[in-house]
Amino acid sequence: MVTRKEVAALAGVSEATVSRVLNGVGPMKEETRQRVLEAAEQLNYHPNAIAQSFARGRSGNLGVVLPYVPKVHLFSTYYFAETLSGIGAKAAEKGYDLLLKFRSPETESDYTTLFQRQKVDACIILGARNTPEERESLLRLKEGGLPFCLVNQHFEDAELCEVDADHVTGSYSAVSHLLARGHRKIAFLNGSPEYSNSADRLLGYRQALQEAGRQLEPELLFEGNYSRSSGYRIAEEIVKAQPDAVFAANDRMAVGLMQRMRELGIQPGKDIAIAGYDNSDAAKIADPPLTSVAVPFFEMGALAAEKVLSMVHEDGTGLVIREKLQTQLVVRQSC
Repeated sequence: MVTRKEVAALAGVSEATVSRVLNGVGPMKEETRQRVLEAAEQLNYHPNAIAQSFARGRSGNLGVVLPYVPKVHLFSTYYFAETLSGIGAKAAEKGYDLLLKFRSPETESDYTTLFQRQKVDACIILGARNTPEERESLLRLKEGGLPFCLVNQHFEDAELCEVDADHVTGSYSAVSHLLARGHRKIAFLNGSPEYSNSADRLLGYRQALQEAGRQLEPELLFEGNYSRSSGYRIAEEIVKAQPDAVFAANDRMAVGLMQRMRELGIQPGKDIAIAGYDNSDAAKIADPPLTSVAVPFFEMGALAAEKVLSMVHEDGTGLVIREKLQTQLVVRQSC
């Protein structure tokens, strides 16, 4: 293997100079820097990643915190798969590796352990919930000056770094479309209120009804947990309410709902209109294809990675970044 000493000899500099150039540490004449880089390329020299991390005082890892849910195939979930793809693409572009940490919300409450022993330089948190324990843990991160960013979750009364989507407008557009098609009794299958996007979607649903001069009917509100099985399980309750349309807060619940309705002899898209949310691959291949709200999860992940890594390199750990990306209704045959 080529050594740093050989690179130094070819470039006509000291080993310490080679180390400073390759680690980006300290001021350096451009001519000297170019000689070292050319010598390293000519000799096909690759510096040791561990040694580099010590020299820079950084790990070179971007942490991603994911919720641990037993018996749930997290990476097959559209939201997590797309968001992680965006984070990974931007991290690779910036020369970072990803370190994934699965966190059980019921048993773990401290995010700061992820930063201990220089495991990560920054972290992105997916699946955060609006609970007192979660809020306290996030505020500890902020008070410690540790760079982090939330994706698809926001806290109105806490100044945190967040990248989200405009779920109020997304929900409003789906319900407005159903109303424009002549549907008047629209049931809403939402997710857990611990997630801010659930509250946002409820607000959009309410706004669309109000604009159409209709009152919100509590008996048309249902709660699932964003899983296909919860949509399947709650379908009979929804059918008993006799709506002429259903808006589900994500595609997985909508697909489960449609599956159970077919078993009950009800044809989605003909007997009842269905709209989902996320515009996942499942929406495109559903029977019938599912009208859904497209959410730019990939872009949200990439933007979160870009923002949080800029905090590391520009010493912007005190910055509060709140980005909100736009959604778009995609109309298909289900309504």
